[in-house]
Amino acid sequence: MSVTFEVAAATVRDALIDAGQGLVEREAMVELVALSAVAGEHLLVIGPPGTAKSEAVRRTARALGGSYFEYLLGRFTEPSEIFGPVDLRKLREGLVETETAGMLPEAEVAFLDEVFLGSTAILNTLLGLLNERTFRRGHTRMQCPLRVCVGASNALPEDDALAAFSDRFLARIFLDPVPDPRLEELLAGGASLWRDAAPRVASLESLDVVAGAARDADLAPVRPHLAQALRTLRAAGIVLSDRRAVKVQRLVAAAAALAGRATPGVADLWPLVYAVPTKEAQALARDVLRDVLSASENAALPAAALEASAGPLARAQRIAQAGRVLLETRPPDAEGDALAAWRLKLEGVAREMDAGFAPESLPDVLRALRAEVAAALTPAGARAA
Repeated sequence: MSVTFEVAAATVRDALIDAGQGLVEREAMVELVALSAVAGEHLLVIGPPGTAKSEAVRRTARALGGSYFEYLLGRFTEPSEIFGPVDLRKLREGLVETETAGMLPEAEVAFLDEVFLGSTAILNTLLGLLNERTFRRGHTRMQCPLRVCVGASNALPEDDALAAFSDRFLARIFLDPVPDPRLEELLAGGASLWRDAAPRVASLESLDVVAGAARDADLAPVRPHLAQALRTLRAAGIVLSDRRAVKVQRLVAAAAALAGRATPGVADLWPLVYAVPTKEAQALARDVLRDVLSASENAALPAAALEASAGPLARAQRIAQAGRVLLETRPPDAEGDALAAWRLKLEGVAREMDAGFAPESLPDVLRALRAEVAAALTPAGARAA
């Protein structure tokens, strides 16, 4: 039985919530992997070692389903380690063909760590694979099922020769170590990753349904707003190449589809920030686009929308998601340390709502939640089973 668009979007959304559990300050990265997969584009992650880049991609890959390939590139990595060895039986017949089973050409989600350290032979082959989903090597020609490739590096390349390859990654996110106020969450979240929980998994069929809706989306209503945003960026000295400006429409359509919207609107323009190539330029883009990004909201990708826009609706979506997860995971015991810790977290959600929004301007997505949180924190609510 075919999956409806609404069910598919909800399935992917639920899987992403599970994938982000325990990954403190990496929720936006998890969501951007899914956004890129739906858009048919690739994601570049820049950050220092030890910032959970690989763990975030692995968990997202498991959540999305499909075959997964991961490799750490180095200066001496051979093409056969990425694409597969030469078929020796065919070589005896004078044909140079590649055995691709279990390798990158047959993967649906891929993660290449230290991606810019690959040799010229590897990067040249990757260019065609990433851009055209076609693998060419020797006599081998094959279409690849790749939905998204995530490349990671400690820094953007300074070598101009790598510019064309780097540009194949439309979306970019820059990571920093978890800040001091969230270290307790980092320790608790990291410990939770050791437990072999069974997260919800979205089928590739669901992912393809959402991707199909994104491809069919009518971008005409939002296109003038996107064009004006691009003009604003240019006026601030941030110039996206024509190719990036055109392709960012795919990210906008994918954001709308994941949120369950068939027609993108101004609320879906926030992915434009992630298409800006450098960390400094992204910070400037958030500032100069502040007014248009204030309408950003996405129930499926709340962390990514909030990080891109810092808008009130996106912030409300993130608070709502955190509050719902807490209310659904209340400890069974009426007393004890677990309940006390749960109440402290719930009080933190309430404080964040109160600090961010005046009672009369509380968004609809938070209004009912605020009442439920208040009820749970009352003495009667605390005694309820």
